[in-house]
Amino acid sequence: MSKIRVLVVGCGNMGASHAIAYHTNDGFEICGIVSTGKSKEVLNERLGGGYELFSDYDEALATTKPDAVCISTYPDTHEAFAIKALESGAHVFIEKPLADTVEGAERVAAVAKQTGKKVVVGYILRHHPSWEKFVELSHQLGKPLVMRMNLNQQSHGNMWDVHRNLMKSLSPIVDCGVHYIDVMCQMTRSKPLQVTAIGARLTDDIAANNYNYGQLQIRFEDGSVGWYEAGWGPMISETAFFVKDVIGPKGCVSIVAKEAGASGKSDNVDSHTKTESLRFHHADIDENNQFTKEDTWINLTDEPDHQELCNREQRYFLKAIQEDVDLTDHVQDAVNSLKIAFACDESVRTGQVVYL
Repeated sequence: MSKIRVLVVGCGNMGASHAIAYHTNDGFEICGIVSTGKSKEVLNERLGGGYELFSDYDEALATTKPDAVCISTYPDTHEAFAIKALESGAHVFIEKPLADTVEGAERVAAVAKQTGKKVVVGYILRHHPSWEKFVELSHQLGKPLVMRMNLNQQSHGNMWDVHRNLMKSLSPIVDCGVHYIDVMCQMTRSKPLQVTAIGARLTDDIAANNYNYGQLQIRFEDGSVGWYEAGWGPMISETAFFVKDVIGPKGCVSIVAKEAGASGKSDNVDSHTKTESLRFHHADIDENNQFTKEDTWINLTDEPDHQELCNREQRYFLKAIQEDVDLTDHVQDAVNSLKIAFACDESVRTGQVVYL
């Protein structure tokens, strides 16, 4: 089977990880690397050199005529870059969010359908064995569910530059929230009805109309509720920054990440996906209100690091292309989680409940 020629667009943290995944996967061949700054030279050197470099996306697309395009640029370029790639006949792997508006995400989904090309969105947690187990075990807890999740990052150094750039187009609860909203939707398998959210601007380093701390709440049709909290910046607290919990009538399941929870690691990318252990608490009690079962600890030996998760995402992308996997639900899930995240963003800005 011939190799999939892929154009890598964006060479930051995620772009570089995806490029390494392509470089080490025999099913792919990188045909060009695109970035506006020096990051493409740094990445090219890291990969051993020899790849064709471009500063302009349109030129790269026209010159290389790729089979696939990997988009890891800032969110405000996602829609335009994806649509151009699809219309040129290429499949697309795109970092979340799919676009920086709901309408934009729907346009990308429509063009994917119309062209018959594959679009895989970078929902990295869907490829993590512990997170898959977390979702699976949540289905044993009964209904309704209470879902508690956060990822606060005391960003500094390079990570604060990355976060400030991201906040030129999105808030933390939209950019990161789509992952956890997606998880909540997988856990409840129920329709979200309404959202409320709050936010605060804790720095003059971002635009006056944005905020670097936010917390959202979702109500589902089956009575389930969930919240997610995200804060970025050098002022953010590292106390209880990593909470991943789901509670139901029959007990609760928690991701207990002792290492990720250690001081000073909240803005480390590897610690965001590290799970280490799942703790399954059983609610059964006897006539004396004493628990009848000990908590179960599940330690999955398959604990992929950030790079390995990116490798798995790209193996899935390759499979989707080679085996013509139907990605309709995958893309629709990405649109829906973005729709919920933007409804939360609207709630922050208006102070109102937003009905879905």
